Amino acid sequence: MPRCPTLPNVSAPPDDTANGRTPTASGSADHRWPRSLYGVGTEPDPRFTFANERTFLAWIRTGLGFLAAGVAIAAVSRLNERLSLEVRVASLLLVLCGLVCGADAWIRWVRSERAMREGRALPSSPLLLVLVGVLVVVALIALVALVLD
Repeated sequence: MPRCPTLPNVSAPPDDTANGRTPTASGSADHRWPRSLYGVGTEPDPRFTFANERTFLAWIRTGLGFLAAGVAIAAVSRLNERLSLEVRVASLLLVLCGLVCGADAWIRWVRSERAMREGRALPSSPLLLVLVGVLVVVALIALVALVLD
C-alpha cells in the first residue's frame, strides 16, 4: 500500500517578548486562540489538526442530539398533561449528557491538540463508557415505562 507523503513540521518559534505573542513561520504574530495551546511544541501536520477539529464538531453534534432528545421527550410527554417521574429522569439524563458532551468536546480537542504538538500519544476519555451507560439506563426506563403502561 503506498504511503501518503507527510508534510514537514514547522517548529514554533519562541515567544515574542515584546507583545507576548508567538510569531508564525512567516514572522508575523500568531493571533490564534487559545494562545496557551498554540505557543506549545511544534506545528502538527494540518491534516491531523483538521481531523481533530472534525472530531470536536462531531462531539458537539452528539451533544446537540442528546439535548434535543431530552427536550423532545419532555415536550411530548407534556401533551399528556403531566410529566411522570421516569420521563423527568430520562429527559434530565439526556440533557445532562448533552451538556457533558459539549464540555468534553472542548477538553478533548485541547488535550489532543496539545499531545500532537508535543509529540505524545493521543489521550483517551472515559466519557464513551459513561454515555453508553446513560443510554442503557434511559432505554431501560423507556422499556419499563412501556411495559407498565
